Amino acid sequence: MTAGPYPVDPRTVGDRTLCVHAGNSVSESGAIRTPITMANSYHLPDDPSTMDWSGTDRLFYSRNSGANQIALQDKLAALDRGEEAVALASGVAALHAIFFTHVSAGDHVVVSDTTYEATYKLWSTLLPRKYGIEATFVDVTDHDAVRAAIRPTTRLVVTEAVANPTTKVADIAALADIAHDKGALLVVDSTFTPPPLYRPLTDGADLVAHSLTKYINGHGDAMGGAVIGRRELIEPIRAEAMVDVGGVISPFNAWLISRGAITLPLRLAAHQSSAQRLAAMLADDDRIAFVAYPGLPTHPQHDLATRQFGGRGFGGMMAFAVRGTPADQNRFVSNLRVITSAVSLGHDESLIVHVGTDGPRVAAYPEEFRRYGHLRFSVGLEDPDDLEHDLRSALDATFGRRPHR
Repeated sequence: MTAGPYPVDPRTVGDRTLCVHAGNSVSESGAIRTPITMANSYHLPDDPSTMDWSGTDRLFYSRNSGANQIALQDKLAALDRGEEAVALASGVAALHAIFFTHVSAGDHVVVSDTTYEATYKLWSTLLPRKYGIEATFVDVTDHDAVRAAIRPTTRLVVTEAVANPTTKVADIAALADIAHDKGALLVVDSTFTPPPLYRPLTDGADLVAHSLTKYINGHGDAMGGAVIGRRELIEPIRAEAMVDVGGVISPFNAWLISRGAITLPLRLAAHQSSAQRLAAMLADDDRIAFVAYPGLPTHPQHDLATRQFGGRGFGGMMAFAVRGTPADQNRFVSNLRVITSAVSLGHDESLIVHVGTDGPRVAAYPEEFRRYGHLRFSVGLEDPDDLEHDLRSALDATFGRRPHR
């Protein structure tokens, strides 16, 4: 079942062409853009008695698939070079769908010790308590530690390409080799590194997850998540986690995200160019305690990021802190005028949030994160001159004006 996948091999066209055309189809009206189909039910055949009411091979009920969902899935599969994609209600719904489908009671998983809060909570608390699944958290940059953590019952190795919030970079090809050697699947959350910046499947990952809410939508107005990979791994997710658990994406959100994804390569280039400039500016200011951004030569995995991302950039996310107390961090944020204090990331507007030093995940963070807390900074699409001026002005207002080097 398809809404009209891209008619040529996606590897033969550029990313901008792919983002415009993949998943789009001419409607019965002749419109050249896939329309919004705001329906939760579709017309049944004359004799529906032989239908599989849990099936996903035809349109009949939106919990089993909707027209706009299918169009979005076709686009996502093409963008990530996957055989199939399944779109769900949120990024966390996508992660849970993988875990729910591919891990059972008594199984074991290896998880990066630095990961998104919801992923951490799922594996540290909820899934072990409810289903008896064991998880071992490990530094994924220590490959010997990853190998040592894998057991005969290990089903998944779970990591982020770039860790939220520390920006630690995982070597996906190396982790894929380790996982596959032990008979496990490698799952990569690539929310910080959407295509065309990075495609983990091409480096051996089995499943890649995205919070579509972030860069792929890009406009801060729709929520969704997706899993992309081989057909035999995606179809059980579609059948079990989507249909039977019901975390489906709405037609309107699927349409909005499909529209937002059209400009992804253009937006991503601007995010990354500004992030590189602002990270260097912050790192050169003695009022800044640290800057964690893979594009800086001082980043511990800078060389890996350069090789793995192939010169396509280093993302639009960074973490940093001003020198001082939590009150100083908050005062700095309150002095910003262009950059918005809010959660989420990958939006058109720049977003910043102050996160303190409390919580169980912090023990695995670098020393400077544990000392100062951090400001998670998602660089937006504003004029980079305005963003730089906003940061400098907020530093001056917080600490007093100083000569800029």
